Amino acid sequence: MTAEAFAELHPAVQYHVVNTLGWTGLRPLQADSVRLVLRGDDALLIAPTAGGKTEAAMLPLLSRMAAGNWHGLSVVYVCPLRALLNNLEPRLSLMAGWLGRRVALWHGDIAGSVKRRLAADPPDVLLTTPESLEAMLISGRVDHSWAFASLQAVVVDELHAFAGDDRGWHLLGVLSRLTRVAGHRLQRIGLSATVGNPESLLDWLCDDPAAPRTVVNPPSGDASSPDVQLDHAGSLANAAIVVARLYQGAKRLVFCDSRAQTEQLALALRGHGVQTYVSHSSLSADTRRQTEAAFATATNCVIVATSTLELGVDIGDLDHVIQIDAPATVASFLQRLGRTGRRPGSTRNALFLTTRPETLWMAAALLLLWQRGYVEPVTPPVLPRHIVAQQMLGLILQERRLVRADMLGWLGGLAGVPGADEVLAYLVGEGFLIDDGGLVSIGPRAEKEFGGRFFRDLTSAFTSEPTFTATWGRDVLGELPALALAARPAAGPTVVLLGGRSWMVRHVDWRGRRVQVEPSESRGSTRWSSGGRAKSHVLARAHHDVLAGQDPAVDLSRRARAGLAELRAKYNFVEQGGGFHTYLVRQEPDAPTWWTFAGFAANSALASGLADLMEPAVSDLFMQARSGTSRDDLRTALRDRRDQLALASPAIDEEAVDGLKFSAAIPRKLADQTVRARLTDREAVLRTVDASLLSAVILPGPSSAAGNI
Repeated sequence: MTAEAFAELHPAVQYHVVNTLGWTGLRPLQADSVRLVLRGDDALLIAPTAGGKTEAAMLPLLSRMAAGNWHGLSVVYVCPLRALLNNLEPRLSLMAGWLGRRVALWHGDIAGSVKRRLAADPPDVLLTTPESLEAMLISGRVDHSWAFASLQAVVVDELHAFAGDDRGWHLLGVLSRLTRVAGHRLQRIGLSATVGNPESLLDWLCDDPAAPRTVVNPPSGDASSPDVQLDHAGSLANAAIVVARLYQGAKRLVFCDSRAQTEQLALALRGHGVQTYVSHSSLSADTRRQTEAAFATATNCVIVATSTLELGVDIGDLDHVIQIDAPATVASFLQRLGRTGRRPGSTRNALFLTTRPETLWMAAALLLLWQRGYVEPVTPPVLPRHIVAQQMLGLILQERRLVRADMLGWLGGLAGVPGADEVLAYLVGEGFLIDDGGLVSIGPRAEKEFGGRFFRDLTSAFTSEPTFTATWGRDVLGELPALALAARPAAGPTVVLLGGRSWMVRHVDWRGRRVQVEPSESRGSTRWSSGGRAKSHVLARAHHDVLAGQDPAVDLSRRARAGLAELRAKYNFVEQGGGFHTYLVRQEPDAPTWWTFAGFAANSALASGLADLMEPAVSDLFMQARSGTSRDDLRTALRDRRDQLALASPAIDEEAVDGLKFSAAIPRKLADQTVRARLTDREAVLRTVDASLLSAVILPGPSSAAGNI
């Protein structure tokens, strides 16, 4: 199949693959992609990091370009990060140069003079971000109807990084507008790491039902099992000692999941005499590029990074990946694991070094899911009405004037969002748009809200799953998920759980992503939560399985085994080897704690629907029952209210809608519905209720304070 696929490429491409790249054949993904890309089919190409996805898309596209004698801007290549675009440009320029074609960058770091030259003389392949692409569409300095007239295909790299948040909806709207500008169908090719729902992800990307589409996801070809180890260092200082002493002489990439932890670990490593580099989003782009370039050419060194190096930025061959604590998802772990094992004869490997009991628990749960073959589905957020509003405003800035009846036709899949017509009516009614006899133009309210610096606010980057920095006075306590702050009790203050105690929320700066708190004596103050990101239902249930005695099939150190044993002894109400249950645990003199292992979204909804029995403060794994609540009380309520609980959702902080970008451009009612819907996990609620009702009741013994619900 590889030889047959190779023979279908343009002769000039074939020549340079062999003589310039020195390849003896195509990888399975590349071979399987050739024919369908040459046909013009839409496609989703899936492979791990460094799996050859870029070449799988571009080699046949360059062949089409040569065979079809494409001229002008023919391919737009979209990435989520400027650093990734910068990293790709030399590689793509080399390939396009085989055919005498040009590649150029267009993003926020590119000088205006360069952009003016590109607008006058577009390249054959443009590397850009969705925000910069929209800025081109609305700019008066770019004749978009001319610049994009010859466009044939769009490649979306790291599609999974877009689709899971509102930035993906923004991308989808921009691509639909780009298709209308070009005046013909554009081939859409997505590149992605492993995801749990590839078919639905491709359907989401390609909203033309008549277009042929294919998921290409061949086996990786690596038959060897990765070397994964789990160790419990007990502190960040101990982890630094392990990193400094282990794998000396090798190139090590260490992932942390906060900028503060990254800086602390780097400082400790330098104190141990280790050549250490740092990469995170607070550093300037130039500093990150210099760091990545230096690391790529070094040997005996460590680079400590946040998720900025999780995506496909090339930093050369790695010997080892080390994870401090645990990433938030299995998909993230797979991305990081895929950084290793790229050299012939090397093996993919990862070492988890956890610093606290709860992160050991998290790492073990995550590895259990990985062992089972689970990868999170990438699900676009529901009800993106605020993105519909943003796209309507961007569309009018692009076209200057447009017939009102034609507007939804420009938006592709976004036109089907419930309430889209109501959003358009609101924009006109509130002066964001002006309707003059059915001809729509930009209004004064839009200029007031978003018009600064040529409507830059309307095209600025979106953020994914924002977290909030929690502070008490001048002390930074950590990060909190938006879910923990948007959901509020029906009465009384919002209480969050962080760092081993309860905190009452005093003020939330939704735009600045900061929250001021003060100590609270509310029940549950001895508990802790997951930190900056809310756990899914599946991950929360895996936490239950760890307590029930299931160990991941990885190399567990003696310290990790001892740490897991201590966790199981602490939470000994969970049955060893049993099925999934929920537990009502009474620890006098405190009121009972209901351990649901349901995830934050489900727990928030259950606490709202059971407000007479539950305290408002909840965590990913448990919620606090009110004093006097018995198992019979809870079982009766679950049985009688099952259907109502499926529809329950937490009360919403009135200011939480400010966390939706462009929320000012939609009716308050729709914004509230959007936030509420995004806090709901109805399937998880029903699974938790049914598990609680079906599990056998275990009566507490003389020394036990727990029982199944």
